[in-house]
Amino acid sequence: MYAIIATGGKQYTVSEGDTIRVEKLAVNAGDTVTFDQVLFVNNGEAKVGEPTVAGATVTASVVGEGRDKKVIVYKYKRKTGYHKKNGHRQAYTEVKIEKINA
Repeated sequence: MYAIIATGGKQYTVSEGDTIRVEKLAVNAGDTVTFDQVLFVNNGEAKVGEPTVAGATVTASVVGEGRDKKVIVYKYKRKTGYHKKNGHRQAYTEVKIEKINA
């Protein structure tokens, strides 16, 4: 059984027991999160949402939070001496999928 959920402007394919990194959520480690934007569920028969599957939720527990590896952004314009170096680390929340309620 698997589902496709939407959170943080992105879509994730999840199964029970999976651990995924989603955009940062305002929750603490050990809390339970319910994702109600379920776009697709497959449990032997496929259910496609329009845009979401009615009554379907995905329950997950929060494992922890962190920040990704640094991405270097370098801007450069030739002949003018202009160059700018900047770094960015995206914050994430790591969750473990406990149950898919279809």
